[in-house]
Parts: sequence; C-alpha cells; structure tokens
Amino acid sequence: MSGEIPDSDAASPIPDRVAVTGTPGTGKSTATELLEDEYDVIHLNDLITGDASLWTERDDERDTVVADLDAVADRLGDWSGVLDSHLAHRFDVDRVVVLRCHPETLERRLRERGEPDAKARENAESEALDVILSEAVAEHGLENVYEIDTTDADPAAVADAIRDGITGDREPSAGDVDFTEYL
Repeated sequence: MSGEIPDSDAASPIPDRVAVTGTPGTGKSTATELLEDEYDVIHLNDLITGDASLWTERDDERDTVVADLDAVADRLGDWSGVLDSHLAHRFDVDRVVVLRCHPETLERRLRERGEPDAKARENAESEALDVILSEAVAEHGLENVYEIDTTDADPAAVADAIRDGITGDREPSAGDVDFTEYL
C-alpha cells in the first residue's frame, strides 16, 4: 500500500477524506478493494460489525446492527483515506462518491448474495428514491458529490471512476442518474 491520500493544499484537488457510499449492493466494497494499493481504505461495515462497542442493537429480522455513529466517529479519530460504507457520507469528509445501480439489478445482486426478498426489495426502493444521494447532497453540498452508475460497469471500471472522483479528473455530479421509473 502506498499510504494515505496525499495532503491537500490550495494547489491540489486531492482531498484528505473521501466517502464511497451507496445503497448496499452497488459495488462499494468490491471497487474500493481495488484501490487499497493506492489509498488507505477503511471498510466501515467490517469495523462496526467487528466491535460491539460501535453499535447499539442488533436487528435480527433484518440481520443488521444499528451503528452508534458518535462512537464510530470517535474510533475513526483523525483519519484520512477512503471510507467505504452505506454510512460513509454521514461522517466528516471532503468529497463523497455515491455509487448507484439500477434497482432491478441491485435487487438481483442482493438476492444472489443471500439477502431476504424483503430486504432486497427495500434496498431497491431506496435506490430508486435516491435516499443516499439525497442525504449526501444535503450533508456535503452538490459541489462535493460525485455520482457513478455501476449498473453495467465491471469493478475495475468502477474503481477507475472512483479514482477519477478522488483526483478531480471527474466533475462533481449529483442527480444525473434517475431510476424513478422503477417505482
């Protein structure tokens, strides 16, 4: 691994902290694993599920835990790099890359990895409604959000698009992807 994201300064478009977020199943972890040789990548879901002090309760019906965002922020401390999670946009970051996927494809991906039908459907509907994109824009502003459609892209292409968002070789974008026809 070559280390952290380089320090940003007035001459550099490279941010210190980048969130790679999106609805579960959009390809965040798969793509960010391909960036681990270049950037310090924190797979936030692994951190949270691996430490009971970072979550407040278990939702057995949905097979999830409820993260304690304050405890997670304290654990992260003064971090830099790439933060990978559907929760990543809820933290103090300089730039947000939101991965998007057509809800039908997303629902299929989630079912293929063993998610219950109800959970797969719920996530597909959230994707169609732009839930995470809307949260990211509200929290960080249009100028700091980069939207990437992963529907037909292979993981290497998604990793390249994320890298372009990190380096500034891609313009901020939010609202370019529209899956409302799914509803």
